[in-house]
Amino acid sequence: MSTPVSALASVRVGDIPHLDATPVYQTTSPANGIARIILPSGHVAYHLTRYHHVQQALTDTRLVRRPCNTEDGPSFLPTITPNELLLNNDGASHARLRKVVVKDFSAAGVATLRHAVVQATHARLDALQSRTGPVDLLGLVLESIPSEVDCRLLGIPLADRSYYRPLTHTVQIADPRDVPELLRQFWLVYHYLMDLVTGRRPTAPHGLIRRFVAARDESTPPLNDEELVGILLGILIGGDQNILTVLCKVVYALLAAPSLWQSLREQPEAIPAMVEELLRLIPLGSTSTFPRIASEDVDGSFGVIPAGSVVYADVFAANRDPEVFADPLLIDPQRHTAKHLQFGYGMHHCMGAALARMEITTVLEILLQRMPDLQLAVPAASVPWTHGTILRRPSSLPVCGSTLR
Repeated sequence: MSTPVSALASVRVGDIPHLDATPVYQTTSPANGIARIILPSGHVAYHLTRYHHVQQALTDTRLVRRPCNTEDGPSFLPTITPNELLLNNDGASHARLRKVVVKDFSAAGVATLRHAVVQATHARLDALQSRTGPVDLLGLVLESIPSEVDCRLLGIPLADRSYYRPLTHTVQIADPRDVPELLRQFWLVYHYLMDLVTGRRPTAPHGLIRRFVAARDESTPPLNDEELVGILLGILIGGDQNILTVLCKVVYALLAAPSLWQSLREQPEAIPAMVEELLRLIPLGSTSTFPRIASEDVDGSFGVIPAGSVVYADVFAANRDPEVFADPLLIDPQRHTAKHLQFGYGMHHCMGAALARMEITTVLEILLQRMPDLQLAVPAASVPWTHGTILRRPSSLPVCGSTLR
């Protein structure tokens, strides 16, 4: 009988250097019995941290996103974003935009892309065979996989990556203090996508861009170019930089705590459960959700939040609620409790969740098969990290100790 994964890998998240993010907000005095914080924009926000409180907030239609996206609105970002982005819409307008992509991003919809992940991963590993000594697993293997899958999904030429990827990297990873450069590169990405939507740049017939353009009249009213670009921005950036960030952090966590990697070598069938547990505990960046504004008084199990108040439903804290997750900081892939909220909840649940899960589990399966003795080439505390506008992740992942199979 095999040993349970949890017994093989008794590791606490605090044992892994760098994994936790430093909050970018400040605490302040509570009000109405509810904790409050000060956002980077200077706004005071009610801070919800309990699992069921966060769930309720993320499904409450009285807590809205659109009013936040103004020059003087509450935000973790240094600038506003186009109103057409899904994250800036609520209610019927959000549903109208989201229904365009729901089918393609279901678990069944993304399953057809698994072969692309397998091909890309094997190709990058094959290229390592001529190398000796430590290598950067992030730069030489992981870096290109999500973007290649994203291009196939959207119907974008792979050669375009050399143009748009440095731009999307800046948008998600750049120093937030350089707002003019951040805006310049964001709008270059925006206009690149506009050229794809309007046909000024070529796209593949089988890709989502062509399909979305062809189906625009199925919405009422029909989707305009700006709305299509708003949808595609989330797919282009989230399907590449966000998935890469989570993938890189999951691999780093497993290698930084070698007993976790060893447990999956012995029980590869536990990979999906381990991925879910690490998703619960690993923050994507410095913030877990975007703030909302109460359109009217909101009464819930958390208390009463007055109309006009800013609310921050902290998914990261909710995923560590001890009333829902026993011994919440223990990495235990055999938990049989509530589902984590890493991908959000309610109408703003991340549409790329199934794609991210598929890519991460597939890459891990192949790494464990072909590089079973993989280990960090430096102490985990010495792995360099990049802290950006939205995301934070290792800037390289030096590894050694495994002969490719």
